[in-house]
Amino acid sequence: MDRLHLVYAAIGTVGVLLALISRNIRRWPLSEPLVALVLGVVLGPRLLGLLEIDDALRDVLLLEGARLVLAGSVMAAALRFPASSLPSLVRPLVLLLAVVMPLAAAATGVAALLLGLPIAVAALVGACLSPTDPVLAASVVTGEPAERDLPARIRRLLTVESGANDGLALPLVGLAVAAVLPATGPGDVVVRLAWEVLAGAVVGVVAGVLGGRAIKKATRHRDLDGGSKLVFTLLLAVAVLGIARLAGTDGVLAVFVAGLAYNRMVGKHERTPQDSLDEAVNRYAVLPLFLVFGAVLPWQDWVAFGPAALAFAAAVLLLRRPPFLLVLARPLGLTWRDATFVGWFGPMGVSALFYLAHSLDKGVADPRLFAAGSLAVAVSVVAFGVTASPGRNAYARS
Repeated sequence: MDRLHLVYAAIGTVGVLLALISRNIRRWPLSEPLVALVLGVVLGPRLLGLLEIDDALRDVLLLEGARLVLAGSVMAAALRFPASSLPSLVRPLVLLLAVVMPLAAAATGVAALLLGLPIAVAALVGACLSPTDPVLAASVVTGEPAERDLPARIRRLLTVESGANDGLALPLVGLAVAAVLPATGPGDVVVRLAWEVLAGAVVGVVAGVLGGRAIKKATRHRDLDGGSKLVFTLLLAVAVLGIARLAGTDGVLAVFVAGLAYNRMVGKHERTPQDSLDEAVNRYAVLPLFLVFGAVLPWQDWVAFGPAALAFAAAVLLLRRPPFLLVLARPLGLTWRDATFVGWFGPMGVSALFYLAHSLDKGVADPRLFAAGSLAVAVSVVAFGVTASPGRNAYARS
């Protein structure tokens, strides 16, 4: 119990300090998740030994913690911009989801072969790391510096992509899990995945429409106070997540679709109060998850990979996404400068942790899966945390 209280104290203290300098930290070469990750390493078994988590508890904490953080983050992403501004992004979004994400999974899977992984496990690593993380991406597309330095279209494109592909990565991960654990026929796997995606989208649409109508009616009759309006969409996200999971569907996708439907239903007056909640979720609610992640990093497994670990990490950072964005820059309607920026700032983070834990929960027992995936996520958190502010400034200067 004392160790649990230590976690409370550490997270609370770090959160307070970061909140006090929240405006300035946007200009520094670090991010809140990076600070929490380093704190987890310090408190973990390799240094102070104050926070030790066994593998079984690790998997549960990462799975459910990432699921909840993702739900709040994709809801915030769906509400970040007015719905009227999103139709112009349909074509580039389809390319990013249907072309870039599978190519990213394939490139990352090939890179994972450098670690000596079986082809099926390497493919699963690629699938888990393919989605763009909405939590880490939010740090570069939200806030005053982002609004000042980046075009609105770039911020919208990264936001909507990171919200959508977190749920739509499920088919890639599900097929890869089926390849590692071929206990079910391919037809059954496809049917189950199609149900999870399609039914999840339906649940999201229905919940979002009902939520939008409910809050408009409550606002019209003045039944809703300021505090309730502030947390309404967060509560809606949790409700949709639970309903979708009870129905056996894709919960993260359902929440994102619910956010889009809700956004379409309500006006600016109902949507604007979520901006502060958006920042709170993406900057502070994620701290406990990354602290736990820092404490459970599999250092011995990374060392066992040898020099190939460095080659894998570099290949994932450089080949997972940037080349495809540069090749598709014209169809995406991006300049080379835009494509370079969007290609680099498509980080791996909470969504990757969620799918790694999801795969373990489905029965994938090879410890190299978490070792390879966690290495890529840790490197991404460091690289993104260090380059977010300088990269945004470089874009503005160019």
